[in-house]
Amino acid sequence: MPLAMAKHILVKTEAEAAALKKRLAAGEAFDLLARKYSLCPSKKRGGDLGEVRPGQMVRAIEQVIFKKPLKTVHGPVKSSFGWHLVQVYYRDN
Repeated sequence: MPLAMAKHILVKTEAEAAALKKRLAAGEAFDLLARKYSLCPSKKRGGDLGEVRPGQMVRAIEQVIFKKPLKTVHGPVKSSFGWHLVQVYYRDN
């Protein structure tokens, strides 16, 4: 079964996610922005979701984690929880 490791930032609006993505592109640290702005409990770990397997995340996020390129910030991605920025740093397909 595939395994991946990812981190994310969850915010309420697409505009917030887009603004944070620009800050990340300018070189700000993902973990620091996650700790400050994310609404997810994972913010305590800098947005780190740990090991993820198919079926554990909502579909929109799973599509990013298991199909998109590694070490790239993807998003804003909409889910039922809000808007996400997702970065996958390991995947074993």
